[in-house]
Amino acid sequence: MDSIPLSTQLIVLGVLLVLSGFFSMAETAMMASNRFRLKAAAQNGSRGAQRALDLLGQTDKLLGVILLFNNLVNAAAATLTGVIAIDLFGEGELALGLGTLLITFMILVFSEITPKVVGAGYANAIAPVVAFVLTPLLKVFYPVVWTVNLFVSALLRITRLQPGNTDEGQTLSAEELRALMTESGHFIPAAHRRILINLFELEDVTVEDVMTPRNQIEAIDLEQPLDVIQHQIATSHHGRVPVFEGDLDRVLGVLPQRRVVSALSAGELDQDEIRGLLTRPYFVPSATPLYSQLQFFQENRQRLALVVNEYGEVEGLVTLEDIIEEIVGKFTTGVPGSGQSLSWNGDNSVIVDGGRSLRELNGKLGLALPLDGPKTLNGLLLEHLQDIPESGLSVRIGTVAMEILHTEDRMVRSVRLFKPQDAA
Repeated sequence: MDSIPLSTQLIVLGVLLVLSGFFSMAETAMMASNRFRLKAAAQNGSRGAQRALDLLGQTDKLLGVILLFNNLVNAAAATLTGVIAIDLFGEGELALGLGTLLITFMILVFSEITPKVVGAGYANAIAPVVAFVLTPLLKVFYPVVWTVNLFVSALLRITRLQPGNTDEGQTLSAEELRALMTESGHFIPAAHRRILINLFELEDVTVEDVMTPRNQIEAIDLEQPLDVIQHQIATSHHGRVPVFEGDLDRVLGVLPQRRVVSALSAGELDQDEIRGLLTRPYFVPSATPLYSQLQFFQENRQRLALVVNEYGEVEGLVTLEDIIEEIVGKFTTGVPGSGQSLSWNGDNSVIVDGGRSLRELNGKLGLALPLDGPKTLNGLLLEHLQDIPESGLSVRIGTVAMEILHTEDRMVRSVRLFKPQDAA
């Protein structure tokens, strides 16, 4: 080395540090890259992304070739630094110590920390580029890498530390997918993101959470006078109406409005003709998950089901539209007068119907009312107070203060909710 000029030695040292930095950056970028994004790029024709995926499919060999060259370059840089220190300061211990400190500092700054920060910050952009360099290096030096990995495998077997399948580590659970959708930012429009998140929540929601309660079901009682029944049919806003006899638990069937229109056009409609137009009622347990119910509707070619409890009593009614609204949000069309908006007024309060769903109130108003008990605001108040409250009573449940405005027929009809301070 004495015949090599100092300037040349410094240039070689700089090149070694750059090479060391390249391999450090390549290692970080490859391991930090998003495999799903690489797969998408490869499907769109990116050769670099495909090569990166091929390398990630054999992680032991990928790390082997990177660390092989990285350690060789670092060792060469350390040796060259010692030679330069001896040439400049002599063969004393002080010169070797200064050289060791200097090369350690330079490797840390220029070959380790800085390249790794860059590799981690731009992993998806760098990985397909460095793959073009690493792939031929692995092919050329494969025997060396294989030999080194042979000793590594033997050591892992001795210590009983067998790494798992890397492909399994790249699969996502439902919770991870939900978090991915939540944090997708501008990559997915907000409306689409909300629909995808709602799909993940279908397994946690039951038909009882979205059904129309029993006391709000529009149904036809065949024991009513004929003129009352005809008026009810003529003014109904639903495509299908349950028909019962005397008590809602004695459901006879479901009356499709299309068949009624045809029968009315042919002449007067009486109770016997209504019975002949009924379709078979479809019953589901109240604890059925919403996603399962959606599948049941599809398999049975149904659009409406009556929800029953463990005693076979009708608790409510759920339709295909209810499930779709749970996924995509409320439709702008519907029964006249049913589209009461939910939003805070200027005084941070809102008046709501006692029959409102707690899930709907939580979602629309940003509240945290408990959902593990009653499903409606009326039910929550009755359970909390253990009595039918008087109008004008104020109560606080959790962080939500509320004032009961009107009570009628053993039910809380209207309530004024006040916006919690932490949500203001």
